Amino acid sequence: MKTKTAFAPKLTIGKNVTDISFYTKAFGAVEQWCLRNDDETVHVAQFDIDGAMFHVHEQMPGSGAFVPSSQEGVTTVIGLMADDVHAVYNRAVAAGAIIITPVKDYEYDWRQGELQDTFGHRWVIQKKI
Repeated sequence: MKTKTAFAPKLTIGKNVTDISFYTKAFGAVEQWCLRNDDETVHVAQFDIDGAMFHVHEQMPGSGAFVPSSQEGVTTVIGLMADDVHAVYNRAVAAGAIIITPVKDYEYDWRQGELQDTFGHRWVIQKKI
């Protein structure tokens, strides 16, 4: 079977994280699998949101990947396409996301709202209108 070309972001999380349920609560993501360390902290997990895959992975020494809070900002903003931007955005905020910009319609015909997840990663919930 040929693999379909797709992006699969790897979101770096800190050490000692045991609860990654934010993504299921906020975005309806389905956890495909999770490898845990001996102390039950998360090493790496794979999620799926309507066929879009992403991973969360604990920060490893020498990997060059860092948790957002260790930087002066973020280097990547994840765009999540949604039919109902307001519903997804509000669910994420209820799950603990921090509002960066509220949802609004822009002159370039996109409805967007930006937020920060509980691990410091930025998301733009969006839709072409």
